[in-house]
Amino acid sequence: MSYRKRTAALASAAALAGSAVWMAAPVARAEVVDVNYQCKTPIGDKSAVSPIDIKGVRSGSGYRVTMSWQKGVSSSPVELGKGAMTPSATIALGGADSGTLSVSGPANDAAIPANTPIKISDLSGTYTPKKSGEVTFTAGVLTIKALGTTTTCTPTNDPGPSLTLDVTAASGGGATGSAQGDGSGPDDGAGLPRTGPEDSAVALGTLGGTVLLAGAAGALWLTRRHQEARSGR
Repeated sequence: MSYRKRTAALASAAALAGSAVWMAAPVARAEVVDVNYQCKTPIGDKSAVSPIDIKGVRSGSGYRVTMSWQKGVSSSPVELGKGAMTPSATIALGGADSGTLSVSGPANDAAIPANTPIKISDLSGTYTPKKSGEVTFTAGVLTIKALGTTTTCTPTNDPGPSLTLDVTAASGGGATGSAQGDGSGPDDGAGLPRTGPEDSAVALGTLGGTVLLAGAAGALWLTRRHQEARSGR
């Protein structure tokens, strides 16, 4: 094979390697979805629409899943003092998996004035895949406990998934899908690789760039060696 053909083949191999890395990447899609909640409260029915964001962070053989509300839902006729309100929720699983994922969070860290939309803190739980494939995560029922009462808010607009992940079951699928929220916030996943699309793209771009740079370095080395050989003749 001639020198030029060898150089072209090396560059092509590097480009194909970068493409293969991109194509083999796990699917992770996230989007903010408007959820229309109908709430059953001790003083009657109320409704509110809140954009819901769900993110997944790889954690061991599972994922740390965090559900966030961008607007408050329901309200209280009396002020809720610090620590008086505790939220929890479920996330519906779809696609390759089924069932629900339970998430929970800390009590309110500041007083909530009367007749003010209740801002829900981020709720988290751990999801362990029981099947491999593409799994969707959709907002489910929100439960608010305060001053000895319970308010349940149910989505009524059939919201779409806020998160889609391509997962691999732990230990060949023997594990059970579950999430027991431990009351901690989303910072528990700090330092772990995020599974959101933006972070995946950055990681893959870096890896693909490394592969291409390696190929370019090889081609440059062949060029210099060929030139040295010619000058020594």
